[in-house]
Amino acid sequence: MSFMDKVKGMLGQHGDKADQGMEKAGNTLDERTGGKHSDKIDTGTQKGQEAMDRWTQEGGKGGDQPGGRGGGSAA
Repeated sequence: MSFMDKVKGMLGQHGDKADQGMEKAGNTLDERTGGKHSDKIDTGTQKGQEAMDRWTQEGGKGGDQPGGRGGGSAA
């Protein structure tokens, strides 16, 4: 079983905890930067959560969306 297979399985079972972890990381970054970059941190956290939700709903296929990362070749 590859590392990515393990990640897919864990996100499928614990997606809510991963969302909470991303939110907590964003809050920690915001505190450490003194709120200077709150808008960028919030945007990045939100986009990360949306991508993770989209990825788990699609069954772990991350390369199908524009700008997504495919797992195949480097073009």
